Amino acid sequence: MSARVIDPAIAQPALRAPGLLRLYALEAWYELLKSLRTPMFAIPTLVFPAAFYLLFALVLPGQWAGYSKPVYLLATYGVFGVMGPALFGFGVGMAMERQQGLLELKRVSPMPPGAYFFAKIAMSLGFALAIVLLLTALAVGLGGVRIGALEWLRLTAALLLGTLPFSALGLWVGSLVRGQGAVAVVNLIHLPMSVLSGLWIPLFIFPELLQKLAVLWPSWHLAQLALAAVGQVEDVPVLTHVAVLLLMTTLLLSLAALRLRRS
Repeated sequence: MSARVIDPAIAQPALRAPGLLRLYALEAWYELLKSLRTPMFAIPTLVFPAAFYLLFALVLPGQWAGYSKPVYLLATYGVFGVMGPALFGFGVGMAMERQQGLLELKRVSPMPPGAYFFAKIAMSLGFALAIVLLLTALAVGLGGVRIGALEWLRLTAALLLGTLPFSALGLWVGSLVRGQGAVAVVNLIHLPMSVLSGLWIPLFIFPELLQKLAVLWPSWHLAQLALAAVGQVEDVPVLTHVAVLLLMTTLLLSLAALRLRRS
């Protein structure tokens, strides 16, 4: 019996639109399930932003002249929240998969290369949306915040799109560091950047030098967009902040791609 030869021209259509979309969707779904089934990732990612918002915005007393504290911190803790899944999902997740050889296995599998990165981004967006919904529920239900539908949609859109530079940063870290070392590196980036960007407490409380240096952090630029969306800051140069975030994303993706080609 002669072996059956499959013509590549016949096999190729299976990788076109419907089949390709299904592969991307399945990879994203399994990535989300894997993250949800990893308590060390899912629980801190979802609980920490909500717990910090509950403590600093609703439990601790104090008001800020000219600002609504619960609304202001809804925006800034929203930024803090969406940074986490992007940085840890890409940075730590990719570093662990490189160490375990899973990334190499995916590279030699028939799966399209873009599906891996699409799945990571989809997972980050899914967790980011869950965090925004949880913070909104706390703000409205316990903090008495009244936010219009259009304002909330602007805030949510800014936060979800704002995950891109942090995904790129996580990708770069994941390309540089392997295994558990990535956890320490990402924490050294995530927490100081959050504080120095004014996400936990407003920048106007900080020394003037730290206020000026805040422009270095992508989280500060995203925070300005989020605060503008809920009316807590005025005359925000939206296009400038968007351009800076896109430039940072492009630069970090380029660095990550260069590193991955050499690894």
